Amino acid sequence: MLDNYYITIFNHYKKVFGKKSITIALLYINALEISIALALGAFFMAFASQMKISVMSSSKFWVLFTLIALFIISKNWMRYNGKKRTILNAKSKRIHTSISLLWLIPIGCFTMAFILLQVQ
Repeated sequence: MLDNYYITIFNHYKKVFGKKSITIALLYINALEISIALALGAFFMAFASQMKISVMSSSKFWVLFTLIALFIISKNWMRYNGKKRTILNAKSKRIHTSISLLWLIPIGCFTMAFILLQVQ
């Protein structure tokens, strides 16, 4: 599913920006995966807080989230370089998805995560 989002963003911006579309698509997929991870982490922290379960402190949460974000960035950097992107582009089915809707997904996840972080 995330591969389809990456290819959709890549193909949309390829017409306008050329080689810069690779960077834009990589930025998008990183933002999407990091926002999903943050939303899930904030949900579980809020859930544990409401259930009076002491899982980890806030500082440990941010250290763990930083490590996960660095892992996601390096994973995507290695995954979507060169041959893999070419193969995905060849195999992809052209699904016409609104670009503005695709950019609203990470914004919505970040917004939901910051709301859930206020629960603590």
